[in-house]
This record gives sequence, C-alpha cells and structure tokens, in this order.
Amino acid sequence: MIESARNQKVRDVRRLAQKAERTERAEFVLEGPQAVREALAARPDLIVEFFATPTAYERHRDIAALAEDAGLEVLFASEEAVDAMSDTRNPQGIIAVAKQFPTALKRLFEGEPKLVAILEEVRDPGNLGTIIRVADAAGADAVVLTGRSVDLYNSKVVRSTTGSLFHLPIAVEAEFEDAVVRAREAGLRVVAADVGGDDLLAARLAGDLVQSTAWVFGNEARGLDPELVAQCDASLAIPVYGQAESMNLATAASVCLYETAFAQHSAQSL
Repeated sequence: MIESARNQKVRDVRRLAQKAERTERAEFVLEGPQAVREALAARPDLIVEFFATPTAYERHRDIAALAEDAGLEVLFASEEAVDAMSDTRNPQGIIAVAKQFPTALKRLFEGEPKLVAILEEVRDPGNLGTIIRVADAAGADAVVLTGRSVDLYNSKVVRSTTGSLFHLPIAVEAEFEDAVVRAREAGLRVVAADVGGDDLLAARLAGDLVQSTAWVFGNEARGLDPELVAQCDASLAIPVYGQAESMNLATAASVCLYETAFAQHSAQSL
C-alpha cells in the first residue's frame, strides 16, 4: 500500500505532468475511471502501472475485472497518494500510466479513409480533446496533429477526449504540407475551415461533402494562415445567422465533421 505522497512512485507519476518528461519516457497519465476504463477495454497492452484506492477498486468492479483479465497488478494507494499523482482536484481514486502510441502519418492514410481531421496549431488542450472526441463520434478515420499543435498527451487533452484517444489513429508532430500531400494521394479532398471560405450550406446542397474529405482546422485565435489555405483544394465557412462574432473552434469543427458524416452516410444509404 502506497501511503505517502512523497513515495518515489508517486513522484515518478507526478513528473509526467511535464511534457519533457512525457517525451523522454514516452508515457502519459490517465486520470479517473472513464479514461482508465477505455484504455483497459481498447488497449490494455499500453498500461504500464495501475493505481487505485481500495475504495475505488471495489466501487468500479468493471475496471477491476478488466485489469485482472489483462493480468495487471493493482498498486493500492491512499487518497493522499492518488491525489498527489493527479493533475485534477478529483481523480476519483484511479490513476494509470500508459505508453504513448501515436500512429505514423504514412500508415494513417493507408486503406481508403473517408473522413480525416488535420489540426494545424490548435493550442487549447480542451479544444483538441473535444475535436478528437467529436471526430470519433462522427466516425472519422483519423486525426492528424501538426508539430505546432498542443501535445496530444497533455493531461487536459487526454481528459477532454473521454477515451476517444484510444478509438482512432492519431498522428502527431506532422508537417502540414506532408499531411496535405498524403491526404490527396489517399484520394481525399482537402478542405480548409476558414471564415473567408465559401458557404458550407451551399457546398452541402451541391453534394460536395459526399466526397472523401480531409478537413483542416487552424489556430483558435488566428485561424489558418492564408498560404496554408491556398494549399487546400477548397475552403468553406459556417454561415452565422445570428449576431455572434464567431464560433468556438471545437464547435465549428463539430459542425464541419458532422455535416460531412451526414452527407457521406446519407449517400451510402441510397
């Protein structure tokens, strides 16, 4: 039983809050039952260490069963120790350390992807995690993060994905130009989400969204640089019918991804 917050294992986990440490060890932290449950269900081979308070272990018997099926040793810890390992105020008594598992960009475009999200300089962890979650929900085949985007394994990103991190391939540290070229080679139409673009509704009515599509989303404050928009096959804007100045990036990405998913699935059902 790990009692003290000063225990060496606790300190080792806590250091993973720093990107440099995550990169060096190629590991990251999963906080709370939802994230750990999804990891154990989808990729138990990635789990390096599994910590739980006795109370949480008994409360979440489904997680305990998954850990036991995977042959994982549970390291019981006090509430104080688990709290010290966590980046949140309420980790709910369960913490795990997992191996990082990015997908190589060239592998990500193998097969016949229909819907992909390319994220260029997305800096807010909550936005990134939410977009990954929405991409998963919309049935996207993959997500690409350029090297200027926030670290995929940042604890806030991981929490915001609510487990979707384990459901679809994600490439990291990609070069924007390389991602665009590979998307085209895979047969995808590269479309920038840009306020200066053509009307999204008109594109939907014209049937353009039925095509295999790689959506490109840019920085929260600046959007996409004009030279990057120029490298795309088209640019589309979400019409604003009210008086809002703009939409949150994750919300806009949700609309674009789901409009494309609706169009593609409707075409398949005909």
